[in-house]
Amino acid sequence: MQRVETTQLRDVIPSLHAGDRILLSGTVYTARDAAHKRLMLLMQQGKPLPFAIEDAVIFYSGSTPAPENGVIGACGPTTSCRMDPFTPQLYDAGVCATVGKGERERAVTDAIVRNKAIYLCALGGAGALAAEHVTACDVVAFPELGCEAVKRLCFHEFPLIVGIDCHGKSAFYEIKE
Repeated sequence: MQRVETTQLRDVIPSLHAGDRILLSGTVYTARDAAHKRLMLLMQQGKPLPFAIEDAVIFYSGSTPAPENGVIGACGPTTSCRMDPFTPQLYDAGVCATVGKGERERAVTDAIVRNKAIYLCALGGAGALAAEHVTACDVVAFPELGCEAVKRLCFHEFPLIVGIDCHGKSAFYEIKE
């Protein structure tokens, strides 16, 4: 299993292939449905986004509140296809990776290939286990959205599988065949 830092992810992406397993460390931003709608509105209005989009990693997760003396509550992935209407535009704006669970639409795969990006999959149903790999959590935008607020997380060796690589290969299609 390859260890990858988010700051080096863009350079590593060409060497990763659908089905590869990695341990990701570094800064990741959470965003789910409601946050994506707000990010798109900001982009349409030409306003700055609450985080630097270039080479960003977006994790489709809405974490639960942190327990006492904890960094974060459960933070498993949500179903990625709900973000598909927004994802190509985010990849085109500079996002280098998204993290979630499940298949993606063809338009997302096309955006991944076009932007030499990647889609990573986290294990669903293991939010408490995932939380053990988060060392910091700060709300950076839309706090009124509660668990769907955009948060900046610091991952430490967060286990992921390459779902769609920059060459257009999908682990999902391979599984079906």
